[in-house]
Amino acid sequence: MPKTLFIDSTPDIDAVWQRVHGPEDISIVVNMGPVDEADVPAKAAGYDTVINDATYFSAPTLEKCKDLKHIVFLGTGAASFVDMEAAQKLGIKVSTISGYGDTTVAEHAMGLVFAAARNIATMHGIVRGGGWRPMQGMELRGKTLGIVGLGGIGAEMARIAGGIGLKVVAYNRSPKPGTVGLDELLAQSDIVSLHLGLNDATRGFLNRERMARAKPGVIIVNTARAGVIDEPALIDLLKSGHVGHYATDVFGKEPPAPDEPLLVLDNVTVTSHAGYNTPEAAMTMYRRAIDLAANG
Repeated sequence: MPKTLFIDSTPDIDAVWQRVHGPEDISIVVNMGPVDEADVPAKAAGYDTVINDATYFSAPTLEKCKDLKHIVFLGTGAASFVDMEAAQKLGIKVSTISGYGDTTVAEHAMGLVFAAARNIATMHGIVRGGGWRPMQGMELRGKTLGIVGLGGIGAEMARIAGGIGLKVVAYNRSPKPGTVGLDELLAQSDIVSLHLGLNDATRGFLNRERMARAKPGVIIVNTARAGVIDEPALIDLLKSGHVGHYATDVFGKEPPAPDEPLLVLDNVTVTSHAGYNTPEAAMTMYRRAIDLAANG
């Protein structure tokens, strides 16, 4: 029977976790996070399996986790938190969980579309600060939404978008019926929503050259991973206005540093990597995590 630690639960997670983890399940020790990376080896000592929400396992950290054989990552983007190459070399299995929250994440992405199109976060901040600035926005009906990555989340995004009158075009790295080329998508889209997994082939996928081909004033929404977009190029294009608005749920380092450039731009809307975070999606994810930990 594996000795299992949930290394970085939170009060919100624990409220749902307690509804899912039952007496018939394997024993799992729950540690309330966050956990600084320097403290990870001591926390993980004696456990062969760790369930991980958002704790960093760099190569040096993994090398110090002498008992660790299996990391169960809560989500799909393990590469953002775990050095996958180092884990493989050390014989540490990394399991991920996909498909648990396609609708939930797509709904969050669509929320970011609305927020960006109508400058909701910017006006919210102004009004709460004692100001008043009615800002012109974009009516979405009849506009074109370009979906980059037509997996489960992208497909849900297309379904929701159709219901509010957006025209949808989609690009997929492995072509699917009805998809278009990336250049065609960028030329047509008023809004581009990113739904790519992060790997060596997609790191920096939306680079300066590709963003420059997009429509002036384009809205870019990212609920995938920060690494799929070239952030320095994005910041330049946000400042020039070529990218009209960037709405993101993800950062390269989470939480972001206080000097993160995106945090000071008015045409940026940010949320705290919460696209997956509903009880419905969480219950599915935690159930799968428990089963993965039990089965090794």
